[in-house]
Amino acid sequence: MKRVLTALALIPSVVWVVLWADPWIFLAVLVTVACLCYREYNHIAAAYGFGAPGVVGYGAGLLLLVCWDVPWPALVGIAVVALVMVMRDQDLAHALPRAALLLTGILYVFGCWKCARPLRELNPHWLMYGLLLNWVGDIGAYYIGRPFGKHKLAPRVSPKKSWEGSIASVCASTLLGSLYLQRFLPSVPLWQAVALTAAANIAGQLGDLAESAMKRGAHVKDSGAILPGHGGFLDRVDSTLFALPVIYAYLMLV
Repeated sequence: MKRVLTALALIPSVVWVVLWADPWIFLAVLVTVACLCYREYNHIAAAYGFGAPGVVGYGAGLLLLVCWDVPWPALVGIAVVALVMVMRDQDLAHALPRAALLLTGILYVFGCWKCARPLRELNPHWLMYGLLLNWVGDIGAYYIGRPFGKHKLAPRVSPKKSWEGSIASVCASTLLGSLYLQRFLPSVPLWQAVALTAAANIAGQLGDLAESAMKRGAHVKDSGAILPGHGGFLDRVDSTLFALPVIYAYLMLV
């Protein structure tokens, strides 16, 4: 029940921010969500025993998120700064793993969320589509995988996930996502809408498994407890973080 009530409270707010909010309000919400996600990632990373990536990740991540065109020298600079910062660690055996955790968090959280801005500026329905297909996929996986799931998808990473639920997720999101594109973005050919939705859903499922692997390695059950029934923000958007770059790449190529 907590899960349903939280969703009912959040979905109208998310839809308004994505489709109709002023660009500055949208950016403020995006920055806030990205920072909350990074805070939870920081907690997970710290549990590996190499030390938390720390506050540097917020600064570098916000630079990546807010600046429209971040040239590759800036990314190299972030990597250099990360390596310099971790040299202060008392145990130098932790320096490289800690730098890797820092860079991974910046690209994983802020890099993926960066795709949300150009998608919304091109058409708010592109971003709404990216969020919707993962919501629908999660519902399909839950209601089919839970009663009918017999074959484990990735038992070492997430024992409750099944191939039946995964296939249901792809089918549900492909159906509704394709219909959404045909309704609000009719310039997309139907076959491309189907292929893109399926690819984005599969990427989202990989994102879910990736976050599960991080939590399992850190012996953490949930990334946080800010969303009753859902865990943390990172638990809620792990699929979206992997799906948005796929949609953005499609638009850049096509």
